[in-house]
Amino acid sequence: MQTMHSSSISRSPSMADNHQPHFLFITYPVQSHINPSLHLAKHLATTTGAAVTFSTTISAHRRMFSSTPNSDKDFNDGLITYLPFSDGLESHIRGSMDAKEYLSVFRTNSKRNVSILVNELFAGGRPFTCMVHTFLLNWVADIAGEYGIPSVLFWIQAATVFATYYHFFHGFESLIKAHSDEPSFSVCLPGLQQLQIRDLPSFLMATDSDSHYATILDSFRELFEILDREQERVKPRVLINTFQEWETDALASVSTEIETIPVGHLPKEYTNFGAGYLFKEDEKKYMEWLDTKEEGSVVYISFGSLSVMKKEQIEEIVQGLKESKRPYLWVVRKDNREKELIEIEEEEGEDVNGMMVEWCSQVRVLAHKAVGCFVTHCGWNSTLESLASGVPMVCVPQWSDQGTNAKLVESLWRCGVRSEVDAGGVVKGEELVKCLELVMGSGENGVEIRTKAKMWKDKAMDARSECGSSDLNLKAFVDKSCGRV
Repeated sequence: MQTMHSSSISRSPSMADNHQPHFLFITYPVQSHINPSLHLAKHLATTTGAAVTFSTTISAHRRMFSSTPNSDKDFNDGLITYLPFSDGLESHIRGSMDAKEYLSVFRTNSKRNVSILVNELFAGGRPFTCMVHTFLLNWVADIAGEYGIPSVLFWIQAATVFATYYHFFHGFESLIKAHSDEPSFSVCLPGLQQLQIRDLPSFLMATDSDSHYATILDSFRELFEILDREQERVKPRVLINTFQEWETDALASVSTEIETIPVGHLPKEYTNFGAGYLFKEDEKKYMEWLDTKEEGSVVYISFGSLSVMKKEQIEEIVQGLKESKRPYLWVVRKDNREKELIEIEEEEGEDVNGMMVEWCSQVRVLAHKAVGCFVTHCGWNSTLESLASGVPMVCVPQWSDQGTNAKLVESLWRCGVRSEVDAGGVVKGEELVKCLELVMGSGENGVEIRTKAKMWKDKAMDARSECGSSDLNLKAFVDKSCGRV
């Protein structure tokens, strides 16, 4: 494909002044980035009338549309245009690369090919009003700069996590690193509740000997350096996947330097598995199975799209579920199946108390009245979906932002508990039983936890309704991007 030199194209947003606003979403090719980005893209298109183009890598695009003929081609679902880009790794096995090599190759190829994509759309009379991107894609700002259009970060994690990274890079790095091997050491960051080292994003504890964590931390450092440079011209805007009412203090803690825009959203209807999932939905009739269970009785268990459970952890969960005698729906991806799970599945015909699936529509499950608790790794998507559905949580954080999310659940929102783990990071079966009883039992603590979960659900519903805070924030963002205010 011949690349047109960008100087031959006008780079001014005025190209779109007399046309429908057009937003380009560039998304890192993993489930935890694609899901919230696609929710936001669809909400933006439906509520503001803007045109939206959604772009991730060819490999992820193929998985999103695996049931569609020519799944590696452009696609339009009547609301959004999907245009994949090549990261040059379609035929390579990422496992053969370390994180530094992978992100370097990914960056070089993706930046070149996204630039080509943008160039062709400009040349074809389809310019963009704004480019929206998730983290690990810092180079998108360079491309937007070449065309004289704004780019905006969509922070797909909690506002508290954003503020924690911000303060780490602005005065607290030395303190945190000096105590990185003291899990109970307390850190007081401006505007945030007191956190312990174990509550902080795990990448902040990166050492030179851990190339994976160090590489990710370097990317975050670059991201905040970009925001700092932008402050020299204009106050940076950052869209954040949260609700104003959930994280008021965290949003305010960086508001002097950055315009944080909470635009948390979940679709009101959960009837369609649809595009955006990189995993195939299990064919088991899990929703019909939930229909047979009493309200608030089912334990839903899922550790997300990336975390891999140790064999010992699987064995302990099995034991805990047997002891709890509560019905359960357990998601275990195909790539994380051990012999013990296969044996359990073979017994499922006799054990009507539980069901195991390889993947499911989590938002539909959490919205079902039978689900009374979510045993979760506390990835932000799972945490947000559970809280927005009013489902209490048993938190089993593993890495990244999950410890911070667990802290929010237990201490700020008080709608769940964080499980204790042994020296190997494993939640024992008896600990799981204790946590489930605390959250789902009839005791005073359980009642309070469930009441809090319902309260936060109601706040989220108000925020994402028409004229709610998320709705108004998103419309104001579009208006400002179009120069209307």
